[in-house]
Amino acid sequence: MEAAQELQRATETRGEEPEKNSHKGLSLTNLLQLPKLKHYKWWLRVISYIFFLLAGQSAATLLGRLYYDKGGNSKWMATFVQSAGFPILIPLLFFLSPSINTSSARPPPLSTLAFLYLFLGILLAGDNLMYSYGLLYLPVSTYSLLCATQLAFNAIFSFFLNSQKFTPFIFNSLVLVTMSAALLAVDADSENTTAGVPKGKYVIGFLCMLGASATYSLYLSLVQLSFQRVIKTETFSAVLNMQIYPSFVATCACVVGLFASGDWKVLEKEMKEYEKGKISYLMTLIWTAVTWQISSVGMLGLVFEVSSLFSNVIGTLALPVVPILAVIFFHDKLDGAKVMALLLAVWGFLSYIYQHYLDDSISKVNKTNADEASRSVVEIC
Repeated sequence: MEAAQELQRATETRGEEPEKNSHKGLSLTNLLQLPKLKHYKWWLRVISYIFFLLAGQSAATLLGRLYYDKGGNSKWMATFVQSAGFPILIPLLFFLSPSINTSSARPPPLSTLAFLYLFLGILLAGDNLMYSYGLLYLPVSTYSLLCATQLAFNAIFSFFLNSQKFTPFIFNSLVLVTMSAALLAVDADSENTTAGVPKGKYVIGFLCMLGASATYSLYLSLVQLSFQRVIKTETFSAVLNMQIYPSFVATCACVVGLFASGDWKVLEKEMKEYEKGKISYLMTLIWTAVTWQISSVGMLGLVFEVSSLFSNVIGTLALPVVPILAVIFFHDKLDGAKVMALLLAVWGFLSYIYQHYLDDSISKVNKTNADEASRSVVEIC
């Protein structure tokens, strides 16, 4: 009898072992699926940031042009609205960050963060001011195409600050977008006759746009470096903080510039003489501020998730959109030289996108090999 009971226990034990092993196999399967789930979530975040950047940048550029075309003339006000919309992000910081912030990394010293946000805010204010000059003296189509030079500047800064590697496709992209900007510069004389802008002011706008592109590229590279070396937290609140605090500093700098330049004295007259009326004047400024913040969140999100160079490339994706919209809404002339410059810029963008595709393919192959090696080790164990 005792022997029979022992045999029964042994049989039950053998029956339980496959079940336990099946649970282990199930747990292993779930663990192997987790990276895929995280990968899908990452792509969802990236796609969302891409949409924010493209929609916000296109709308903000057109609204800024509308402000100037309908009677607005204050460069400091145009600069002010590029950063003054940051309060709309504060509710997100309070309501979303508690549920997303799961990082246990030690926060950097408050003095370090204060200096970082102060420096980036001042840099952002100067960049926004140069963009305002460019948008005032250049047609929207030319303004947008000159933004393509950000890729060249960003590649240089990324190489020195973010260890970005140069490849033939990236180098090809830099050459193409540089040729695009040079072609627009050569076409300045024909542009002046259509835009009604004196040649001297056109040159000022052109140089300001080049300076703004270089400054913006430096800003993006420094933001990426700050996320990697200073912030060190993978949270959405880190992205919001990087947008809110520098925007606050930039807004304060714009307020100082607005009063120091005396532009505040003519704002009431500007509002009264605005072609579309006072309400339209206020709504143009408000929605310009909102769309710039949407664009900035998308830009910083892509820097945080991918890189500053990728964020700049996605911003360049708006190039084919904005000039077409400018022709429709502002009747900009899209002559042969500008069309050629547009094609060169798009070609440069596609060249970089193809390089990113190659990098992603190599990364997937390496990850697949690592997963297969992990499965082999588990099977041996």
